[in-house]
Amino acid sequence: MNYFLFKRALTLIATLLATSVIVFAVLEVLPGNAAQVLMGPDADPAAVAAKAQELGLDRPALARYADWMRGLLHGDMGLSYAYGTPVTELIAERLTLTVPLAVFAMLLTTVMALLAGVYAAANHNRAGDVGLMTLAQIGIAIPNFWFAMLLILLFSVKLQWFAAGGFDGWYFDEGVWAGLWAGLKALVLPALALAVVQAAILARFTRSAVLEVLREDFVRTARAKGLSQRATLWGHVLRNAMIPVITVMGLQFAELLAGTIVVENVFYLPGLGRLIFQSIANRDVIVVRNCVLLLAAMVVIVNFVVDVLYAVIDPRVKASQI
Repeated sequence: MNYFLFKRALTLIATLLATSVIVFAVLEVLPGNAAQVLMGPDADPAAVAAKAQELGLDRPALARYADWMRGLLHGDMGLSYAYGTPVTELIAERLTLTVPLAVFAMLLTTVMALLAGVYAAANHNRAGDVGLMTLAQIGIAIPNFWFAMLLILLFSVKLQWFAAGGFDGWYFDEGVWAGLWAGLKALVLPALALAVVQAAILARFTRSAVLEVLREDFVRTARAKGLSQRATLWGHVLRNAMIPVITVMGLQFAELLAGTIVVENVFYLPGLGRLIFQSIANRDVIVVRNCVLLLAAMVVIVNFVVDVLYAVIDPRVKASQI
């Protein structure tokens, strides 16, 4: 097991290193820079050059990349060109919204997909199966930003159950976490917009995995011993079907994190996605590359956890890797 974890950890580090090189190189070829944006379109070229020198943008790319890596190793992401504050503080503040949003969306995705997928498999080729899979197909075809706008029109404009956007933070009031309910309520529609597409994909995948396990001999044996269908499905079939499902869930969490960039802007939420969007507009590349690398790190770490869970659930995987 230790060798298995060691190999996975090395892969994780190599992936992050390669990602940092790609992110840095891609941002280097973008037109314009933070000095031009900060000084304005009509600024004197000499003043723009002086500002670029002040920000260190005139230094060779290799030297700036080395500085970035050196800073990351010491927990320092540098100063934002646009805000003038440490990038670490900016990101930490925005993560208090983005991480709960992604986790909330993942919970909704998992609950909806497992219920729908198992029910559809248990009622294979019946009306419930056909109806759920048709809805899943529709859910896959819907872009999350378009579905987000539909949710705003229905639940915010028409029914007025939820605000159309904005987030007041997880604030305390006289020692009571008064902002908890308000914060969760503000995340319901964005989480639903993110979750529907992923739930549709996962439901179809869960249905296929459960159907495959239902054909196994041990399931027929369990039924022959008088075990109820519900106990068979949730106690025996789903556990074995979860191996490929967990792999897909890990990939989906990565997609949910990436999806927050769009959904946070639709709902005007001050999360990491909106910070990336604003920083691209300001050519604040130091913020963008740290945010993108952080998202990549989250994705890689989630995949690492999935690999470990995969090996724990199915020891044959671990054995094949050693």
